[in-house]
Amino acid sequence: MARENNRHKGDSKETLGKVIASNLFSLLKIFLLCLVAVYGTFNYLVKPTWIYGVSMYPTLKDGAFVVSNAFVGHFMDVHRQDIVIAYDSKFAPVVIVKRVIGLPGDTIYAKNDIVYVNGKPLDEPYLESDYARTFRELQGSFTSDFGPVTLGEDEYFLMGDNRVKSEDSRVRGPIKRDAIKACGTFVILKGK
Repeated sequence: MARENNRHKGDSKETLGKVIASNLFSLLKIFLLCLVAVYGTFNYLVKPTWIYGVSMYPTLKDGAFVVSNAFVGHFMDVHRQDIVIAYDSKFAPVVIVKRVIGLPGDTIYAKNDIVYVNGKPLDEPYLESDYARTFRELQGSFTSDFGPVTLGEDEYFLMGDNRVKSEDSRVRGPIKRDAIKACGTFVILKGK
């Protein structure tokens, strides 16, 4: 008991300045830990993104809020037809949300409303929507002719699902693998 009282007497000799400094240091450590946790979560686990524009309509609508898998985007293979979030800095630093059409080494072109990858028609079930059918009936084609484009070792060809309203690899060129930051989308808010 005497030992415990002596310990408390030693504690009471701390100055107010030392107590404040100790508490501020503890608060700073908590803040930094939270900052690192938030940064790591949103850059290496999940990537929250707002969809602006109609380039992925009707799959993703303008104003939608989605969460994507950033772990796959950074550390795993990206597959054809995955929806990815990428940073494109060729024209202006922008975040783009598009679908992977071509993988490294592929040759891609479109003719008569059909996209071809390495000479074979690409199956695109996500384009079988009322929107695309109506556009085809009125305009004759939903995907305009382009290419051929042959991708390099580290290049991906991305296109929006709304082919008539998408500024994608047909305009911007291929995207490098390190520009792809997340893969897949889980819609939190649907948008308009």
